[in-house]
Amino acid sequence: MSNPAEKPEVVQLPAEPVSAPSASSRRAASQRVREARDKLTSTSGTRPAFDAELLRQYAQTRLSASYVVMLLVVATGVLFGLWMQPIPAAAWTAGMLCIHAAMIRSCHRFLAEPTSPIAIRTWRTRFVVLDLLYGLCWMAILIHPVLDMVTESLMMFLMLLVIAVSSMLAANLPIAALAATAPVAVAMALSFAMSGSLDNYILAALALAAEGYFVLLAHRLHTSTFATLEARAEKDALIGELEQAKAISDEARHRAESANVAKSRFLAQMSHELRTPLNAILGFSEVMKSEIFGAHAVPVYKEYSADIHNSGVHLLNLINEILDLSRIEAGRYELNEEAVSLVGIVADCHHLMKLRASSRGITVHEVFEQAMPRLWADERAIRQVVLNLLSNSIKFTPQGGEIWLKVGWTASGGQYLSVKDTGSGIPEDEIPVVLASFGQGSNSIKSAEQGAGLGLPIAKNLIDLHGGTFTLKSKLRIGTEVIVTFPPERVMSALAPLSEDAPPLQPEGSMVPDEKRRPRHKPIMSAGTGS
Repeated sequence: MSNPAEKPEVVQLPAEPVSAPSASSRRAASQRVREARDKLTSTSGTRPAFDAELLRQYAQTRLSASYVVMLLVVATGVLFGLWMQPIPAAAWTAGMLCIHAAMIRSCHRFLAEPTSPIAIRTWRTRFVVLDLLYGLCWMAILIHPVLDMVTESLMMFLMLLVIAVSSMLAANLPIAALAATAPVAVAMALSFAMSGSLDNYILAALALAAEGYFVLLAHRLHTSTFATLEARAEKDALIGELEQAKAISDEARHRAESANVAKSRFLAQMSHELRTPLNAILGFSEVMKSEIFGAHAVPVYKEYSADIHNSGVHLLNLINEILDLSRIEAGRYELNEEAVSLVGIVADCHHLMKLRASSRGITVHEVFEQAMPRLWADERAIRQVVLNLLSNSIKFTPQGGEIWLKVGWTASGGQYLSVKDTGSGIPEDEIPVVLASFGQGSNSIKSAEQGAGLGLPIAKNLIDLHGGTFTLKSKLRIGTEVIVTFPPERVMSALAPLSEDAPPLQPEGSMVPDEKRRPRHKPIMSAGTGS
């Protein structure tokens, strides 16, 4: 009997971690896609929105300079009417004014109508045609045969003036600027070149050079305007993204706040619901542990009762911590402030935890400054902070370690409390974790005495309510130090004695006049031998 063929072993290679694209790379990719789509739908290689904006600026520039162009045309017609017959000059002036009026009317209509890609293409062609007619009319008057008597310098000046004005007015539409200036420059260059003299050849070259210069200048102005529009569009897009992100963050914050309030209400309600049966468990287990109604038939029941009672006490402490944290996070924790002694509270807490520290072989040192004034604070909250810090130090300090309790003055005139141990320490990257609610470091997870991760957050929040600071410093295998400071405003310094005399118990004006005049009787018996 033949054995079946063995299946080949398939080894699955570990998948490479796929890194999520960053926000900047996603924004750059979307911008490239948008630019490619805009170039396909644009008539000039730019975005359609930019085409409409450039045409709008072109129309506004034409309208703002309409009176200047009209004055230039009329002045040129009057000047040329002196050198030629008035009728041809008047006909040229009327034709130029008609073209100018058609340009102005087209600009008004373009600004009044809504823009669309098809309409933009139509208006672009119309403006280019009108500028071409504008340039041909200037070409006709400048190369008129009757103007041969005019000097070349004057003709060159008029040509440069026409090219400069046309280039500046049509800079936002480079094709229109070229259509308005190229016929004039080429015609003048040919007119100068056909005369045959060296000076006219130079003037022809200068006319072509001037045309190139003004075309380049118009292109630079168009590029600058386009860059300004692009920067403004990017700014608007960034503002839109920021507003959208702000709206999303506000909504997320509202949801988080609602969830936090709901969590706090749930914890408070459940904690109160757990306390009722827990009080019964603690009471009956203490009765059974103490054997108030008689000894147990089986001795091990006493140990079980003690374990039940200790577990109930631990659970009650945990519920109290959850209640305190929920009240603090909900902003409902009220401080019962009074004059307290920080040194006295720390000494009392040390006395309470001394037996626990001695059982682990830990030495606790006290370094207190003497004659320190009282603090205006909540004694229960300060006591809870000190007990939490001291219990954590005892928990994570190995046998034979040391703990220092220090109370003294700060540089600003406040008071500070320091709890320093020689424990295992906390890694630097885990300090924010242990200060968060229910956060536990790696050493706490490995320790046999795990807690709920509420001691340090509650202590920090209680100190924040007092307006103080909570600083945690730790190094691995060296130890941990927690420094708590209270502001100078909470230090109750001794009041100086009053410099003025106390007012009289009875004002002098309230005494009856008869009483003032009435003589004071001597006592019947004097305390002495003299009378």
